[in-house]
Amino acid sequence: MAVVRWFKRHLVVIAGLITLGYLLLPNVIVTVFSFNKPKGRFNYEWQQFSLDAWKQPCGVADMCGSLSISLQIAVWATIGATLLGTMIAFALVRYRFRARGAINSLIFLPMAMPEVVMAASLLTLFLNMGAQLGFYTILIAHIMFCLSFVVTAVKARVMSMDPRLEEAARDLYAGPVQTFVRVTLPIAAPGIAAGALLSFALSFDDFIITNFNAGSTVTFPMFVWGSAQRGTPVQINVIGTAMFLVAVLLVLFSMVITNRRNKVKA
Repeated sequence: MAVVRWFKRHLVVIAGLITLGYLLLPNVIVTVFSFNKPKGRFNYEWQQFSLDAWKQPCGVADMCGSLSISLQIAVWATIGATLLGTMIAFALVRYRFRARGAINSLIFLPMAMPEVVMAASLLTLFLNMGAQLGFYTILIAHIMFCLSFVVTAVKARVMSMDPRLEEAARDLYAGPVQTFVRVTLPIAAPGIAAGALLSFALSFDDFIITNFNAGSTVTFPMFVWGSAQRGTPVQINVIGTAMFLVAVLLVLFSMVITNRRNKVKA
């Protein structure tokens, strides 16, 4: 009975740990197989421990080139989507204008729409405009795709802001620019950061929209998909593991900063 009672008390925690383990299992497999030395072309069975792939992460032709293209597109798409999305979010929350309700509804459309539909629509638009498919068409498509996610994240943060803080700043003779930079922007920063990180992850990871609008440009997800047809190099697992570790370090860093701020406030 004591075991049953203990299990009931910790059921939520146990379920959460099981779910977390299930979500992290693919990352663990990718990490393990980044140290594998396969005998054939495919890195699907464990053969021998080796550090060769880590010593030569760019040992596969064109892989680091495609990775560089994906990172460049992700960075520029994040900047563009974050700037536009932040302005749209503030406009939707702070101002009243015609068709505001309709725009609020349309913002969620790219999030609900299947990617293949949006990809085909953008491809039709680019072809009708006579645009050459490549880096810039991918960038435009990614900004349009990520925009809704940024607006949603920033809008939720702006709606929770206390307008009395900005009023207090104006009462203390702060100008519009000073109020925005020193009061509004720091309060909205977590939402903006969340939207930016989400945009970067979505842009870097996207395959369907990119594949439709890439032309001859090859991004990292497209390279991985093409490599899977011929043989999966171990270096792909190395890149995946490195990016996972970077993401974990960023999360830990943000947690440390948050804890320090909370201690200072206390």
